[in-house]
Amino acid sequence: MSRLNNGDAFPILTLDTVGHGTVSVTHHLAGRYGVVLIYRGLWCPYCNAQLSAFARAKEKFNELEIGVVALSVDTKVDAAALVEKHRLNFPVGYGVDADKIAAATGAYVNDNPRYLQTTGFVLDPTGKVITAVYSSGAIGRLVADDVVGFVGYVKSKA
Repeated sequence: MSRLNNGDAFPILTLDTVGHGTVSVTHHLAGRYGVVLIYRGLWCPYCNAQLSAFARAKEKFNELEIGVVALSVDTKVDAAALVEKHRLNFPVGYGVDADKIAAATGAYVNDNPRYLQTTGFVLDPTGKVITAVYSSGAIGRLVADDVVGFVGYVKSKA
């Protein structure tokens, strides 16, 4: 498995999501900056904090035309509980195949139990990676305020 580099096209991923039906990540984010958050699961306190922060940043993200999509191996029930608990206002994919997502994105996989480690991508409006954050454990992830600052800077240079 190889990691995605800046300038690489983000792979085509289609997700079953809580409240948004089936979502093609690149089509959903097309024409605006995008954030793709791979999270470990409902049980991860760091993931809960990250996803909640992205939901709270909705107004800033809307101003900068940034869309967000999150995904994990969580069951539909667990993903729905997470969405409800943190009032997540973006598509949250559930039941993904860890090995397929890892092969497509380069995300690290935990063996037992099987889940994806935290991975985050910021995409340009054409769906190309402009930054990627890979974590092999519980810490190391995109931060909502950093994404706002980064995209604001990138847009100012365009």
